[in-house]
Amino acid sequence: MANILAPSLLAGDHAALGASARVVQDLGLAWLHVDIMDGHFVPNLSFGPETVAALRRNGISLFLDVHLMLSEPQRYIEAFAKAGASLISIHIEPAIDHADTLRRIRALGCQNGIVLNPGTPVSAIEPYLDQVDLVLAMTVQPGFGGQPFRRDVLPKLTEIDALRRQRGLSFRLEVDGGIDLASARECRACGVDTFVAGTSFFRAPDRRAYADTIAAL
Repeated sequence: MANILAPSLLAGDHAALGASARVVQDLGLAWLHVDIMDGHFVPNLSFGPETVAALRRNGISLFLDVHLMLSEPQRYIEAFAKAGASLISIHIEPAIDHADTLRRIRALGCQNGIVLNPGTPVSAIEPYLDQVDLVLAMTVQPGFGGQPFRRDVLPKLTEIDALRRQRGLSFRLEVDGGIDLASARECRACGVDTFVAGTSFFRAPDRRAYADTIAAL
């Protein structure tokens, strides 16, 4: 499975989100990660469906990897699907009907994903592994960009990858939080194939070289 770099729009210029997305698209990358925060599930606010729709209206054809950090994600999946999301991922931590929500995401024409925070055991997502296109393991406590990578999550990545192999599943394994070239290398050794990078990508002196390095891990 080829490595994918998904630069995080959250680390782009919020006064020019279209231009930040265009940087990613013009590099020839395929994915853009879009963090959606509600100020409840995480202590921060970010974007809404209109942000996704505006990117599409402005010619952004990237695969939009939409990560819902919401207390009630099931209420918003239709809006994000209609806006142009390619994949919608939901957290395991909120007390919702995860199986139904994952099914509805696919019924809306999007790929789906399940997300777990650093303190959440892999056992919490095990029942859904055969129902998802992506598993996202947070490598920081979500809510703010620029946090340091948590190496205590590495064994969890290995555990998820082992379950994927044992069950013959094909979901992508993604990490998000504190990812730079060094931490990405550590994650790749644990089976990760999809890397969300925000600050380190947008501040890289040579973004092309950064992307090429991730691809070659």
